Amino acid sequence: MKNFIAHTNEIRNEMLKAVSCASVDDLFKQIPVQFKEFKMENPLSELEAQKKVKALARKNMTEYANFLGGGVYNKFIPAAVNYVAQRFEFLTAYTPYQPEISQGTLQIIYEYQTMISRLTGMDIANASMYDGGSACAEAILMAHRIARGKKNKALVSNKLNPEYSEVIKTYLWAQGIELELFEELPENISEYCCVLIQNPDYYGEVSEIKKLDTVLIVCSNLSALSVLEPPREADIVVGDIQPLGISMNFGGPHAGYMACKETYMRQMPGRLVGKTLDKDGNEAYTLTIQTREQHIKREKATSNICSNQSLIALSATLYLSLVGEEGFKQAGIMSANMAHALSKMLAGRGIKTLNNNFFNEFVIEVSNTDEFLENLKNEGILGGIKLDKNRILVCTTEMNTEEEILDYINAI
Repeated sequence: MKNFIAHTNEIRNEMLKAVSCASVDDLFKQIPVQFKEFKMENPLSELEAQKKVKALARKNMTEYANFLGGGVYNKFIPAAVNYVAQRFEFLTAYTPYQPEISQGTLQIIYEYQTMISRLTGMDIANASMYDGGSACAEAILMAHRIARGKKNKALVSNKLNPEYSEVIKTYLWAQGIELELFEELPENISEYCCVLIQNPDYYGEVSEIKKLDTVLIVCSNLSALSVLEPPREADIVVGDIQPLGISMNFGGPHAGYMACKETYMRQMPGRLVGKTLDKDGNEAYTLTIQTREQHIKREKATSNICSNQSLIALSATLYLSLVGEEGFKQAGIMSANMAHALSKMLAGRGIKTLNNNFFNEFVIEVSNTDEFLENLKNEGILGGIKLDKNRILVCTTEMNTEEEILDYINAI
């Protein structure tokens, strides 16, 4: 990790130029101007304030039909998920280093790890990561450790979620690892410490996964694994657990997951919870494989991630427990059916789907993206994510209805 260096005058000038300011004083001149225009009304009672705020809130348009995806999905969340997760026993910032007084939390993490392992087809999973992007980046660093530093280049698909790619760039720059993006895999990949692909990729395309001559990292949407085969050809599987009962929350906070083959478990970052027996022969849960100290040795640490997203992992565990295997699969099938029905209807209107194989996300081609999406929004529909002036990423989940699909088509 490079040492921290305070901003130089050159860096400050570059940032000021980006926001069209000549100096730092010029930047802060805007604040008093804004406060002069800020007019306060006369004081209100609590009841009057509530009524006023509710009246203002009614002006907001909140009931949109949602066809957004791109890594954050509108999923059905059983009411019991939040009810249980927000109990005071779980709703805490405490990090359980002392397992003897954290058995409930450790058991939940253990169950979460088991579920992630089953979904991904991997031997072992950790207690969760910060988010999908950090999970991808940490997986590359893990592959670099597996190669014992002899391979200092990583291959990453250019069809990976662009937000994840930005996180990866920052991580690898700090570690001095060379990053190469690819459209098609080069013939000789043995010189790279790993290859990272996303399946389904950011554009929704589902591809066949093949074992490679180097560490293969697959970033996967867990919802897709309700109907697709687990990526067992991979060495490490990562992603975000937001589709598992986590609200969209304007994009966060979420949590990442990481699972791998048993061969590599001692190189896995973050925490691992195991089940054992105490001195009386009763089941007990404890942090295992790794020592607490290995996370805090700076450059010698396996990873500087020494915590996990316990509360969000708890929500994911509750979600999977409540919907069950059949319910989870049913939600996946509903999502896919809606997507393919919408794609077929769009084709009937002359709008082409650019994907060959997809789960619940696909890219359409239109003449004018801004005009297309604005027309839909005026009809109460969030029609997708703009990729460029002619392409839109469209997503459906089990939350979409046949009526919303018809409204989408009729609004075009």
